[in-house]
Amino acid sequence: MLFSCSEAQKPGVSKSAMSESAISPNTLTVRLVSPSITGDERSVYITGNFNDWNPADEASRMHSTSEGGFEIQFGDISTLPDTLEYKFTRGGWEEAEIDAYGNQPPNRRISKNAGLTNDTVAGWKTGGRFHHEQYRPLINTISESFEIPQLIKTRRITALLPYNYYNTDQRYPVLYLQDGQNLFDDHAPFGSWELDKRLAFLAERGLGDFIVIAIDHAEEERLAEFNPSVPTSRLGKGDGRKYARFLTETLKPYIDSHFRTMPEPEHTGIGGSSMGGLISIYAAMEHPEVYSRLLLFSPSFWVTPALPSRFIDEATAFEGRIYIYGGGKETEALVGRLESFKKKIDAASGNGRNISAKLSINPDGTHSESEWSREFPMAAEWLFGRD
Repeated sequence: MLFSCSEAQKPGVSKSAMSESAISPNTLTVRLVSPSITGDERSVYITGNFNDWNPADEASRMHSTSEGGFEIQFGDISTLPDTLEYKFTRGGWEEAEIDAYGNQPPNRRISKNAGLTNDTVAGWKTGGRFHHEQYRPLINTISESFEIPQLIKTRRITALLPYNYYNTDQRYPVLYLQDGQNLFDDHAPFGSWELDKRLAFLAERGLGDFIVIAIDHAEEERLAEFNPSVPTSRLGKGDGRKYARFLTETLKPYIDSHFRTMPEPEHTGIGGSSMGGLISIYAAMEHPEVYSRLLLFSPSFWVTPALPSRFIDEATAFEGRIYIYGGGKETEALVGRLESFKKKIDAASGNGRNISAKLSINPDGTHSESEWSREFPMAAEWLFGRD
């Protein structure tokens, strides 16, 4: 059933359906297409700087059109701001629009003199959630004290299995992620990637067919473990080589023997953020025959500036994909280092090497778990999605 038109009107707003040829001068028409709400009986609203961002303003309820979309016409643009900033909702911020990756999109902007604009919404929050609970991964704590013989320590290791893991006999790629405490705990002190929710979002769209292994960090010894064992490190020679050996020689064989994995390098990824990103590329450099998917979010290349070049020049056995993300509001040098790394990868690829990279820079991005959470669906789709 298509939406009904609200009778409530605000001065200067008209809700009559019009063809493009019938659009009057000195008016503004906003049209919306959202396949995901076909048949939904709730209404769609436009909200913005013209109505104090009221997400359920009856005067700004859009009406359904014969083409299955929604439309609203502002009949007197003289009352509007010169530039409209706006979003769409289904009657509240807990039902606001989301983009194709489950994130809140930036404000839309148009001139009040645009005459006509056509918008598309990829999806909507439901009850404040961008995901559906039935697709959440199965969280399996492998051990609270998994032994790390290379470091004579123990650690919590957690597997996030696809929601339907026990209903199939399918085998899955695996992504090993660092800093497990920050990945799916809603009460993590520095925020969370909301990884369980992100995986649910991907699974609903048929893109969540991989296992995530979350490895907790070493608390106060985190920097030492994630610091590459190279003499040029600005933090001194770290325990990175021992930690990389643990991931490759101890943890991966255990995971492959206890879960239905696809153990080959082309199905094995490793990643993390900040120092977790640094140790991930170092582990792949030390064991290029094991990993072929790298997820590097805001990697701390400042610790070992030469490492990215060494990775390309020395780990020639590495083949696969590298997803690199950085925020423009992080350290001043980060974006430049990431861009240089991407160019190095492109040059290697141009010389016939089977390696590729995708670089994503958010000019407004900060060094935070929330930023890495937003980026994860895009990275996962590129690393593990359908070719």
